[in-house]
Amino acid sequence: MPIDSTRLEELQIVRRIRETVRRWWGVELSFTDARGLVLDQGKGIIVPPQNRICTACLGDREGLRRCNESIEKALQKLSAGTELLGPCHMGLEIVGTPISFAGVRQGSLFACGFLVQEKARHARDRAVSTVKALSLPVVQPEAAFESVQRIEAREVPRLADLMDTTVEEIDAYHAAVAEREKRIHDLQEELEGRYRFADIIGKSEPMRRLYGLLDKLVASDVTVLIHGENGTGKELIARALHFSGPRKDKQFVAQNCSALNDQLLESELFGHLKGSFTGATRDKPGLFKVADGGTFFLDEVADMSAAMQVKLLRVLQEGTFVPVGGTKPEKVDVRIIAASNKDLREAVLRREFREDLFYRLHVVALEVPALRERLADLPLLVQHFLDGVAQRTAKPRKRLHRELMATFYEWHWPGNVRELENEIERLCVLAGDTDVIPPELRAPWPTKAPENGAHLAALVQRGLGSDLATAVEALEKELIETGLRETRGNRSRLAKRLGVSRTTLIKKIREYGIAE
Repeated sequence: MPIDSTRLEELQIVRRIRETVRRWWGVELSFTDARGLVLDQGKGIIVPPQNRICTACLGDREGLRRCNESIEKALQKLSAGTELLGPCHMGLEIVGTPISFAGVRQGSLFACGFLVQEKARHARDRAVSTVKALSLPVVQPEAAFESVQRIEAREVPRLADLMDTTVEEIDAYHAAVAEREKRIHDLQEELEGRYRFADIIGKSEPMRRLYGLLDKLVASDVTVLIHGENGTGKELIARALHFSGPRKDKQFVAQNCSALNDQLLESELFGHLKGSFTGATRDKPGLFKVADGGTFFLDEVADMSAAMQVKLLRVLQEGTFVPVGGTKPEKVDVRIIAASNKDLREAVLRREFREDLFYRLHVVALEVPALRERLADLPLLVQHFLDGVAQRTAKPRKRLHRELMATFYEWHWPGNVRELENEIERLCVLAGDTDVIPPELRAPWPTKAPENGAHLAALVQRGLGSDLATAVEALEKELIETGLRETRGNRSRLAKRLGVSRTTLIKKIREYGIAE
């Protein structure tokens, strides 16, 4: 960090020491850069010592050059601490001390234009002859020499102590500035890089393929459709695209389309005007308006009704929407990233999703791999979540017993990365103060979860011989019972996984008399 003399002179300790040195000895303290060049003179500011000889010399072009040359050569001799460096070209004293930051020499603090009392007599002839040689406008050089400030030899250590103190304060100031700037830089990196690809944990082959595609998309503004099971990190992918792309300085807005009914979702997305429906006591801007200029992440887009799909299509085609209760279209510039845990192509074939909307969303498709497809990433993910728990609780990081870790490879992780994160947090809580989480704390999973296809085939086979309604009911009941066990009774999570509303799920649980 180069020396900024203007900023240093604003430090109270520097001002006070400079004033003390000036008052006690009539000497000026100044700064040089790492090469020994006087900083203030580069700005056209010259403060000469309080004597007629130095004032005349600094006002002369050749005299100024020789003064700077003397200072530069003297300060090159500095090693550590304050030193009396010998006479300048006039025979007057120079004292200096190096300024270093992080072990690197950045400049010097120096004082010159004075005499040590005990050596003053020997310096007279040199000063007078130099004045005459340079033809400086000094009347009676011998008398002018007597105006040069004298410092007794016993006072020189006091001057040196004050200069050392000044440099120590400067070093502390620059350390504080460097720390503050590092903190600002770290915060900016955290803000801008919070959702960089480095935060999407994984080095497996499926993840490397995903990173390669993300690298091609970050600089663009293209609409992206993300496919993946619940808990795979679809929103994290969307955030990474936003915060690494050209819209990173604007808003990122996320909305789960299955969380609200049509009326509430329309109001949430497009806003409403006061009085447009019961309870609309004021105008409310919609999330599309909030996301204007930024990115809007629409999760579980397959759960939108046909009417809402039409309205979303209009935003994608024309960039306009009409608030609930309004008549005037509003224009927005929003990048859309949509996500679904369902196959939208099949939904189009079943006429559950508009084909034109599908192609508007399906400009670029990303497939986020399930955790069971990238088990090689388990150690990285486990360490990441253990670090997160340690950071939140301000306790030492725990680790998993190797037998417990081995069971993680046997489970098919229906809840994916989110399930793993919740499991790590559960284990850390149950482990208490134990550093190594023992295998007996493992969740009561089956030794090996059945493959989805085989499991469904078994259920279908069991339903053969029954009428269709009975077979469907049996399948629904089995799926709900299995899901409740795997999600440990989390109805909201299971509802998302099954693609139904929470209300519908609760109704089915009661209808089938399922014990939780």
